[in-house]
Amino acid sequence: MLTGRKYRLAFAPEQAEFAQTIGDVCRSVWNTALEQRREYCRRGAWINYRQQAGELADAKNEHEWLKAAPSHVLQQTLMDLDRACRERGTKRIRWRSKSRWSPSFRFPDPKQVTVQRLGKKWGQVKLPKFGWVRFRWSRPLDGHVRSVTVSRDGQAWFVSFLVDDGRITPTQHVSSEALGVDRGVTVAVACSDGTMRNREVQTPGERQRYLKLQKRLARRTRGSANWKKTIVGMNRIKRQERDRRRDFVSWTANRIATSHCTVVLEDLKIRNMTRSARGSLAEPGVRVAQKAGLNRFILSKGWHQLELALLNVARYTGCRIVKVPAAYTSQRCSACRAVDPKSRKSQAVFLCTTCGYQVNADVNAAKNVLADGLSVSACGDLGVARSTKQEPARNREAVPHRPPLVGIPRS
Repeated sequence: MLTGRKYRLAFAPEQAEFAQTIGDVCRSVWNTALEQRREYCRRGAWINYRQQAGELADAKNEHEWLKAAPSHVLQQTLMDLDRACRERGTKRIRWRSKSRWSPSFRFPDPKQVTVQRLGKKWGQVKLPKFGWVRFRWSRPLDGHVRSVTVSRDGQAWFVSFLVDDGRITPTQHVSSEALGVDRGVTVAVACSDGTMRNREVQTPGERQRYLKLQKRLARRTRGSANWKKTIVGMNRIKRQERDRRRDFVSWTANRIATSHCTVVLEDLKIRNMTRSARGSLAEPGVRVAQKAGLNRFILSKGWHQLELALLNVARYTGCRIVKVPAAYTSQRCSACRAVDPKSRKSQAVFLCTTCGYQVNADVNAAKNVLADGLSVSACGDLGVARSTKQEPARNREAVPHRPPLVGIPRS
């Protein structure tokens, strides 16, 4: 199956400058092609990748700066734009800003790429128009390279290999245990077996330094040397935060999906949950600062990254990922199934007003998530004692929505 391998590059100064040039050319091609597609939409017409690729070839004869980037790299940029427009619509695609977008470009032909290992800690890759570039050999490739992507994160450059490792998904998991997972704000991951996993991705010292840099940035002239230096310091702190979050999410997902055959998650609409509460000029939002703080906490815990990491590990272990509705999972007692908002005494305490059952609130929610997931039968039925053969003859469209099964189905 296809997987990714990412390494840190050791560019020479001239190579880093050339990579930045290619990234700028790709950004310009993206923005120009997007504006062309939007203009066609205004006229009620449509332009596809093949037409834009032909016009790009003609434009390279007129503009010398386009020749700095390899042709197949620019073609990949147009392919990415074409796929994004078909999936999301032309009006929803964003521009690539020079100050906010991190340069990234892809070499699709593996025949033009050569990878060699130099020693225990270093390797080198030969890229078109770059020559040999050293990179930190932090893990083996373990497969055949399909494509190569070069990207920048802060001031560091990375190379990502799309690798075919030749492995297939197991038909059956080695374990027979199921687990419910509740994603929270105070504790990132709470499991139905009582296990709770959390990690602070930003230290108090880093938080103070970042706040100082923000205040310093407000006093700097935009575009000046000191302004750019402050931006570099802020990006360095954020990159460390992202690395810690990615490490925690990968570590957690590996242990959960390796030890359990079924993992049940809440079907959370994270993008909707983290929208701003500012509202509009006609109807301004309320408690905007509190909502912004909640959004930061949600995003810092990596809820969506955990879901993606579980799906990735499930390909190798045969684990099944099930998503169930999140309604009332934090208000329902996992012992007597009674629903009462007053049972949630605080962020961490759940005390049932009906049976007196007391447990951690996040663990109680995880148990409810697990119970809902186990009630989903092979046909996606929410009823435990009801099967498809016992359904009355009626219109199938009237059947209520059932939670989808996501991941690897069990044999």
